[in-house]
Amino acid sequence: MLAFGNPYGFSHTVTMGIVSAVGRANVGIADYEDFIQTDAAINPGNSGGPLVNIKGELVGINTAIFSRTGGYQGIGFAVPSNMVESVMKQLVKEGKVTRGWLGVTIQSLTPELAKEFGLHNGKGAIVSDLFKGSPAEKAGLMRGDVILEVNNKAVNDAESLRNIIAQSEVGSSVTIKVMRDGKPLSLSAKVVELPKDMPETSTERQQTEPTDENTFAGFSVMELTQDIAKQLGLSREERGVVIISVEPYSTAEDAGLRKGDVIQEINKKMVTNLREFNNITSRIREGDPVLLYINRGDKKFYITLSG
Repeated sequence: MLAFGNPYGFSHTVTMGIVSAVGRANVGIADYEDFIQTDAAINPGNSGGPLVNIKGELVGINTAIFSRTGGYQGIGFAVPSNMVESVMKQLVKEGKVTRGWLGVTIQSLTPELAKEFGLHNGKGAIVSDLFKGSPAEKAGLMRGDVILEVNNKAVNDAESLRNIIAQSEVGSSVTIKVMRDGKPLSLSAKVVELPKDMPETSTERQQTEPTDENTFAGFSVMELTQDIAKQLGLSREERGVVIISVEPYSTAEDAGLRKGDVIQEINKKMVTNLREFNNITSRIREGDPVLLYINRGDKKFYITLSG
């Protein structure tokens, strides 16, 4: 690979390297990331320059580097040319860039989550929540579905799903292959433009009276009251049990549970109060895997731990 640019004001500079990786996400540069990683030297002034192959064909646009010194350290990133082309065409035609949206909150599969959801290869994205009235909700997607493919494109993780949908044409329909309760299912959803003001997520809510606290698997909980929900920045209508302490070096701490996390499901069974929490956990034997559905600051996701 050859990287062209103007590093430190030295115009017409070219450096050479290899493609170290593709599909890099979670770099922290942009909301939608699908970078080519290269070890071709990229320095300040290279951004915006082309990354080409040995045939002179454009592969990407040099964008950023990872560095602890401010200069080249062997890790550079380029935006793939197909993504650049898509953005360019939208700007020329519409004068703005639009992103496709389904209306789901998603998370990547870990080996532990894959086991709990009956998957073997660990690839896919879990639907952890849906937005009210969203295309995903209308299409019949449900919380706990694992999205495996979109229009026959494999979904490796949450980042790849987000990029596939974001680059889908607004108004088009997509076929989504999911795994639900161990069974494959195909659904069709219409892609809409990412809204500027996000709607609320859809969560089942019930009213209940607060009771005392209880301890399980290295953490203590108490019932989520309206006042506590307000303190945690949640809707006062949210229900569940809130973690009030996590024992150091416990399974709960190892799994990443924190004080203030709200547990709303255990092993896919809804928990709206401490009584339901106690009923479910009383039937869990020591060493059994436990799947928790967590609300942390209105971000919802799954966590696994041993009981």
